Amino acid sequence: MLKPLHLLTLKEVVRSGSFAIAARDLGYTASAISQQISALEKETGLVLFEREAHGIRPTAAAHRLVDLSAHVLAVMDDLDHHVQELATGVTGRLRLGSFPTAGVRLVPFALSAVVETHPRARIQLEEGEPEELVSALGTGDLDVALVYEYGLSPRQWPDGLARHPLLREDLVLLRARDSGLSAQLPGLSRARWITSREGTAGAQSLVRLCAAAGFDAAVAFRSNNYGVVRELVSAGLGVAVVPALGHVPSERIEATRLTQRSAHRHVMALYRSENSNPLLATMLNALRRAVPMDERFLHPSEPV
Repeated sequence: MLKPLHLLTLKEVVRSGSFAIAARDLGYTASAISQQISALEKETGLVLFEREAHGIRPTAAAHRLVDLSAHVLAVMDDLDHHVQELATGVTGRLRLGSFPTAGVRLVPFALSAVVETHPRARIQLEEGEPEELVSALGTGDLDVALVYEYGLSPRQWPDGLARHPLLREDLVLLRARDSGLSAQLPGLSRARWITSREGTAGAQSLVRLCAAAGFDAAVAFRSNNYGVVRELVSAGLGVAVVPALGHVPSERIEATRLTQRSAHRHVMALYRSENSNPLLATMLNALRRAVPMDERFLHPSEPV
């Protein structure tokens, strides 16, 4: 099979009419150029140059081979350009996974920043809970995943995953405005509670918070959609504890930060330690910049 390097060398020797000049322009020695031309003659069975006492003369076969290889060399040059773009992240693909709340509050700003600087890259978004996203990371279906960990419900992440801390959220007590209900957990032992689905980290965290306050929470309604939770609270149907990303200020709701130890949630990006995707660092930086800096219940994490 003909080597593109040999065809490129042939093109330069024919253009310059000299092994020495072609060697200088291509960054080789004249001996290396001569060896490449000899190899090409052997591969093709053609005589490409007439060796004369004071130089070389391209044969008709050499000129014809240069013409025939022009398209191939152009395609190879274009391929090299595309490979360089892939290697630097100008093009390429990155698959981001996110849990729903971060998908509302963080992801749009991060994606906008990446698309602005890499308009030809292909960025995909998948939504799910941490367990689903971590599984997708392990199988290579995601490059990076936004996940969370409650202070009262810690997680063990699989080996081989690196953590990129983004923020620490306060847990916020929500009550209907003017409900007259206490702003402290011990005073809410008789309240109806609204929380996430049974078995979720949020529901487990509420159980442990209330147990530390001396009572079992009487859960009346469950939803993993914080918009639904807020509406139920504003309708006076119960009280709730939500992470700060799940809180949207409302005239109908009073929000109070819980001061109990471990009453917080950490949000982080996970990715495979061996992932060499050139867009990964760009996405991680964009996610960090997307963290709101002016909300009283959110605290950006320090880089590790």
